[in-house]
Amino acid sequence: MELNHTEASICFPNIIRFCGQLFLDRNDKRVALAALQAYNDWMVEEWSGTDVPRRLIPLTLVPLWDAELAAREVLRCAALGSHAVTFPESPAALGLPSIFSGYWDAFFGACDETDTVVNLHVGSSSTSVTTAADAPRDMAQCFLFINSQLAFSDWLYSGLLEDFTRLRVVLSEGQVGWMPFVMQRIDNTWKKSPGGWETRARRATRLPSSSVPGRIFGCIFDDLQGLLSRDAVGMSQIMVETDFPHNDSTFPDSAAVITELVETAGLTEIEIHQLVRGNAVAVYGLDRYFGVSNDRDCR
Repeated sequence: MELNHTEASICFPNIIRFCGQLFLDRNDKRVALAALQAYNDWMVEEWSGTDVPRRLIPLTLVPLWDAELAAREVLRCAALGSHAVTFPESPAALGLPSIFSGYWDAFFGACDETDTVVNLHVGSSSTSVTTAADAPRDMAQCFLFINSQLAFSDWLYSGLLEDFTRLRVVLSEGQVGWMPFVMQRIDNTWKKSPGGWETRARRATRLPSSSVPGRIFGCIFDDLQGLLSRDAVGMSQIMVETDFPHNDSTFPDSAAVITELVETAGLTEIEIHQLVRGNAVAVYGLDRYFGVSNDRDCR
């Protein structure tokens, strides 16, 4: 992190998969819950530690097989000091109820109540998009952003952010250059079907894109188009990530990559601060970990 000029970082699990699918797949859910809670305790108390300023920001897991248990785990971990949780970009792809169903409301309510940010990492649905079975594997990596497009669309069209008024969602590793068109397309489709074709499905009651500002955020590592489109996306909605240690990572040259991006896109000093630091501090409430009231006081 020092080598890469990275002051603080949220890291996703790897061996147990991006949202803890390993525990979901276990037959003995009693053991799975105990293991998941042990992981969360370690994440908060040992891996992140108690130092201030804190460099490693805890990201906890929830038992995906039971929404009520998931809500209780959010409350438990928030009491320990964790205010970020990882969740599937598409629960339905894992054989779970979708976010349209109402099944997850207790979980979302707990996140809303405890100021816990919901993080949707690409691939957390255990699916990826490719064009052919024998296509190069790096093509699938190129298309990962499509997973984030679909998750973004679900959250906007479902109207969930109307019901949970403090809830914030971060699309991890999805980039943002596609957001303006997707917002336009979703809004146009919503307006053409005022009653909705499927009355049983949860559906936004107001223009879907109106739920984006201050509520849904994207992360970039090499997305020049996203920065060029920042006014349409919303500069306050964009954060930097390094994607360490994947092939897409900008490590150990993240500072150089971001410098080139912001110079090419013509960002102002205020916009640069938002991108590399200010937005993350605001979204995740990092002041609680830095021990300062103003993020500019801790550089």
